[in-house]
Amino acid sequence: MGRAYQNRKDSMAKTSANKSRLYGRYGREIYVVAKQGGVDPDGNLALRSIIERAKREQVPSHVIDKAIDKAKGGGGEDYSLARYEGFGPGGCTVIVECLTDNPNRTFGDVRVCFNKGKSKLGTQGTVSHMFDHSIILSFDGDEEAVMEALLNADVDITDIEEEAGKVTVFAPTVEYAKAKTALSDAMGDIEYDVDEIQWIPHAYTSLSGEDLEMFEKFTELLNDLDDVQNIYHNVENQ
Repeated sequence: MGRAYQNRKDSMAKTSANKSRLYGRYGREIYVVAKQGGVDPDGNLALRSIIERAKREQVPSHVIDKAIDKAKGGGGEDYSLARYEGFGPGGCTVIVECLTDNPNRTFGDVRVCFNKGKSKLGTQGTVSHMFDHSIILSFDGDEEAVMEALLNADVDITDIEEEAGKVTVFAPTVEYAKAKTALSDAMGDIEYDVDEIQWIPHAYTSLSGEDLEMFEKFTELLNDLDDVQNIYHNVENQ
């Protein structure tokens, strides 16, 4: 699969070390998506994707069911998406996505992490223009057949790769539902190895020495925050 995906998984592995925090993050995400788009995974492709991803990460069924049941009630917490951007150690670029029920608290916590990590927190748009907000779909298949199915459905594809029988499709986020539908119509039920939306950097940078040590400390501080859902960056092999 592509380097962007591998770098992302390496970063997530550190987050996954704390199972209770991982479960909480999936629980919040499932709750928000179910509340916004409906609690039926068959009618809410985003919800189905998150549930499948949670199962791959070995999130227990009771955590998933509890989040959906909470969304059915219509009440509960009022989470909103908050995105923070800036420059990390060595001038690397960082995007931090959060789900929060208290934006002021979350902003303060994230700002502390940037300060302790000798990083600079910017305004929205500071570095996101250096990334593509992209869907990533990876599964067993043939590149030519996949390309044909997507083009026939007029799906705007950013890139497509094939490696060891695995096809990975990159496309703008607005193409998510159209791409999933086109692939399903052409190939039936697909078991996705990856079905995610990520911020993918246009270019990567390498860090070493003190910059690398500080970057690792910085990301650990962010990962320790309950409100942080995802961390994206352009640091190679981190």
